[in-house]
Amino acid sequence: MSPRTLGQHELRLFHFYTHCQLQMSHLDFYAKWDVTHAQMAQICGCSQPTVDRWFAGSGNYRPPEPFYLRRLAEMDLLWEKYYKIPLNLRRHLCPMLRTNGKEPSP
Repeated sequence: MSPRTLGQHELRLFHFYTHCQLQMSHLDFYAKWDVTHAQMAQICGCSQPTVDRWFAGSGNYRPPEPFYLRRLAEMDLLWEKYYKIPLNLRRHLCPMLRTNGKEPSP
């Protein structure tokens, strides 16, 4: 199968997606959800020491990269809206649901 050509519709969606500023600060996420630094690191796909530096005092502080803020916003959205997402879309987004058929219960 050959790759599909990007038409105007796909290019408009591409532009929309690349300029979408979905993000949530680590401080807002931590204030909203009762998570550990280890859990936040797992959500973001980084190490716990990296997350620890986000909360460190001025000497060791390093701000999170935009990618991590997006991951936090995505997790927040998932936790808040998961059961409002139609089942067929949830299965498309998470192929594991198609193979074992089990979803997290509310």
